[in-house]
Order: sequence, then structure tokens, then C-alpha cells
Amino acid sequence: MNSWIRSLVMPVEGTAYAHRVDNLYLFLIYVCIFFFLLVTGLLAAFVIKYRRRSADDRTPQITHHRGLEVAWTVVPLALVMLIFFWGLRTFVQAAVAPADAEEIHVTARQWMWQFEYPNGVRAINELHVPLDKPVKLIMTSEDVIHGFYVPTFRLKQDVLPDAYTQIWFTATDPGVHILECTQYCGKGHSQMLGKIYVDDPASYRKWLATGGEAGKGVPPVQWGRTIYETRGCATCHSIDGAPGQGPSFKGVFGHPVALVGGRSMIADENYIRTCILTPDKNRVAGFPPIMPTFQGILNNRDIDGVIAFIKSLE
Repeated sequence: MNSWIRSLVMPVEGTAYAHRVDNLYLFLIYVCIFFFLLVTGLLAAFVIKYRRRSADDRTPQITHHRGLEVAWTVVPLALVMLIFFWGLRTFVQAAVAPADAEEIHVTARQWMWQFEYPNGVRAINELHVPLDKPVKLIMTSEDVIHGFYVPTFRLKQDVLPDAYTQIWFTATDPGVHILECTQYCGKGHSQMLGKIYVDDPASYRKWLATGGEAGKGVPPVQWGRTIYETRGCATCHSIDGAPGQGPSFKGVFGHPVALVGGRSMIADENYIRTCILTPDKNRVAGFPPIMPTFQGILNNRDIDGVIAFIKSLE
């Protein structure tokens, strides 16, 4: 019965911690249901039993009932203390990471997530973690407050500028889990999504060693579109000519681009590559300097794909 209610009410439990959170949450639900039924049931019974039966019917003078007064003081106090210490224990378990947890650095910015692994591999909006192994995330923001939230993990932590926060988990459900931002962080807030891939140990080691070899065998234009959709490009650059936080990609290749300072350049392959790796060097006039560098994040195959994708947007 409990497992049926759990599957009906709760999302998938993606971590060992999620089960502990759900246990406490379901306990609160059961307590609320019990007291709702108790109070409404007694109310209905009293209405029927003690209803006024005649015009001369009078309620007798009742002072107090010591047993009831003690009960409705002690029982709620005991329940509140139980919930407090249960919640405190669950909170402490989420706050203190095991010594052997693998550390991954997380940088949040408008409007993307960047992950950096101990061996130097970096990724945008794509976090790979090993199955059944503790992972510790050390997080900071480059601009405003963001909220790192994974519903299936039952974990949320604010990510602050000029400070570090951390969170840890042991992923137990292989597959893909969705990462969301819960703090309104600007125009692209709703698009600040990421994916967390829970890999078996062998797949995780291979991904760390190769960076996933993403895009291998995929046509450049198709791979460039994938990069555009998954690496945060879509939050600032449209592909239909509509204005955004950055210039639109539509029809830009091969045409002159007005730059800050009055200069202009032809948007060729070298120009696009420079914009990806050193975005402040040739910034387009009329747009703020908010684009991060993708140096070390996108490899040559990724950049070639983006260029091919932009070329196709005539």
C-alpha cells in the first residue's frame, strides 16, 4: 500500500537521499490525513449526538476536561518534536559529504550550467555522474543567484555569486534526470535546463577519458544544431532573426557585422571561431558582454559543427 502511494504521489527516486526525504514527507501526509479524518469525524458525530432536540434543550455548563487538555498538548508536541529531529537528521545527512565523494565544480551563469571534472573535462548543461558512488558538487555563480534543483534527486541548493555552496548525492537510478534553476535569474530563466546522466562505472570512466566523443559520425550541421540546443546558445541567440540577449544566427554568415568601437568584420569561419573562444574580442555593437568563453569546453569538432549550422541559416 505504501509503495503504491509512493509511486502515485512522488517522482522517481533518483538518489539514496530521495528515499529518506519521501519517508518524512509521506509521514507528514499520513499525519495530516489522520487528524483531518479525526477532527471532521468527531465534528460530524458531535453535531448529530449533541444537536438541539427541543426549544427547551439547553447545553449543560462544562468547565474543562483535564485528560483532553493534556492529550491535545502532549500529542502535538511529541509529533512536532519527532518531525523536527527527523528533519534535522535528514538535513545533516544531506549537508555532510563522505570523504571519498568525487568532487565536480559547477559554475552557473545566465543562462547555463558549466561542469568541470577533476581531470579537466568540462561540459555545458550536461553532467555525467557514476552510479552508486558519492558525488560532491562545489558550486558558484558568475552573475546572479541561481537555484540548483533536481526533482528526482530531492535536492535543491542556491548557487551564489562570490561564494561557494555545496551539495552531495549518491545516484541510484541510471538514466537521464532533469536539472532546473529555481531562482528567477533573468529573461532566459525558464530555459536554464540541464541533463544529469547517471552512468554505470565503465561508461562513466569512458566518458571522462574521451569527453564522450560527442558528435562522432553525426553530420556537422546536425551536430552544430545539437550544440546550439544543449550548450546554452539558444538562450541568447535566435535562429529566426528575432532579437535576443545576443545577435541572431540567421543570415549572419558571409555578411558584415558591426562591432563595438565602430569597426566591422565579415562573419566568416575565423570570425565565428574567435567569437566562441574569445567573445569579448569582436563583440557585436548593441549587445552586453555576457557571453562566456567556450575555450576548453567545445572542441574543434564542436566548433566546426556550430559554424556549419550557422552557415545553413540563410
